[in-house]
Amino acid sequence: MARNEVRPVIKLKSTAGTGYTYVTTKNRRNDPDRLTLRKYDPRIRQHVLFREER
Repeated sequence: MARNEVRPVIKLKSTAGTGYTYVTTKNRRNDPDRLTLRKYDPRIRQHVLFREER
């Protein structure tokens, strides 16, 4: 499967400081700036903000 420059693979890192990450893809045309999602962090057992790492 070829890599697509429009949908790159990104890492989402927890803002809670636990170091937990999610790996996903994003559409650069729809979201050109850094992505932030509220997701579950199992290390602290809470939903927190995850920010895109570069």
